[in-house]
Amino acid sequence: MSERVGEWQQTYLGRAIYAQDPRPDEIEIEDIAHALAHQCRFAGHVRAFYSVAEHCVRASYQAPPGLEKAALFHDAPEAYIGDLVRPLKATEFGKAYLVVEAKLAKAIGEKFGVVIDPLPAEIEEVDRRMLVTEKRDLLAPPPKEWTYAQGHNAKPYAVVIEPWGPIEAKMRFLTRYRELFTWPVSA
Repeated sequence: MSERVGEWQQTYLGRAIYAQDPRPDEIEIEDIAHALAHQCRFAGHVRAFYSVAEHCVRASYQAPPGLEKAALFHDAPEAYIGDLVRPLKATEFGKAYLVVEAKLAKAIGEKFGVVIDPLPAEIEEVDRRMLVTEKRDLLAPPPKEWTYAQGHNAKPYAVVIEPWGPIEAKMRFLTRYRELFTWPVSA
């Protein structure tokens, strides 16, 4: 095996992945589902635990036909590098994070045959609408207006979010994956 960039980390399934140098054959759907189901959106500053996995599943149901897969996987790199809050993404630290995120998005996209970098504009709109829906249903009233959120003027979805726990979020993510993908892609 050739020299790898950066250090490796262990996944839920006990595999090694190099976030700075990811390869599609290292990516597993079970690792993604498990990790995203155990990560809370908004750095945990929500009324009840609300996972990135649930966010992705809900986004996939709001996506236009043909883009459901991209919506389900749009935050999949976070399974390996965590969720960075939006205000930090515009900083120097955030820019470095986005470079690693893009490498993971490419490897994940190659593994599952879906384009998530660049993210289709329609999925960016779904993500903005999910953001304001989550703000309405899961966050305390803000002390001041969200100026950093690109979606702060987006229209929330009518559905009211009642969060799932991590086990349910993982199962729903895997179920949605099976609904959308018709072939086995894990080795």
